[in-house]
Amino acid sequence: MQLAQKIIIADDHPLFRAALKQAVTQAVPGVETVEADSLEAVQAAVENNPDADLVLLDLHMPGTNGFTGLVFLRGKNPGIPVVVVSGSEESSVMKRALDYGASGFIPKSSTLDVIAEAITAVLEGEEWLPQEVAEGVVDVTAEDQKFATNLASLTPQQFRVLTMLTEGLLNKQIAYDLNVSEATIKAHVTAILRKLGVHSRTQAVIAAQRLCVDPPKTEMS
Repeated sequence: MQLAQKIIIADDHPLFRAALKQAVTQAVPGVETVEADSLEAVQAAVENNPDADLVLLDLHMPGTNGFTGLVFLRGKNPGIPVVVVSGSEESSVMKRALDYGASGFIPKSSTLDVIAEAITAVLEGEEWLPQEVAEGVVDVTAEDQKFATNLASLTPQQFRVLTMLTEGLLNKQIAYDLNVSEATIKAHVTAILRKLGVHSRTQAVIAAQRLCVDPPKTEMS
């Protein structure tokens, strides 16, 4: 007997998680769903459910900004496909999501039928974009792709530190928030710079910001 499929729904808006769950249930009868509201929660959900068949991931959640969460998740869990579901609906954003490892991009304005169609396609091994943006979009630069590969090599704690660096926090502030010593944060920063192939905190922040995506002006909730 075939096991029920399992899908992780990651969005920090409860109303939209509920809408996604409805679409998932419509697309995959008998599906088991796991919900997460932050990047840390998504990572924990993936670790606790290594048999998950798919992750539906919002680009704008606590712990991530733009494509950084997608790149990190794909780097740590390459066996689980990820579909971005976002209110950032520019065609260039959609295409870049696929370039950074997503199996599809579903605009949050999509109907439940379209969301179900996309989920079904990805579970069958296809990539999915809205038809009107599937062609003619500029590819990610080689430099950005290289940075994405380097970013995926960070440990979860190093990724958290980098995210806090991009928010402008000082070492002592990060140490306080993570409940570790300032020396530990300095060691993390040194490792981050080495892995990213940059020479200063400023360069690391600038590089990470190239993967950022402006949040949508309006969202469902």
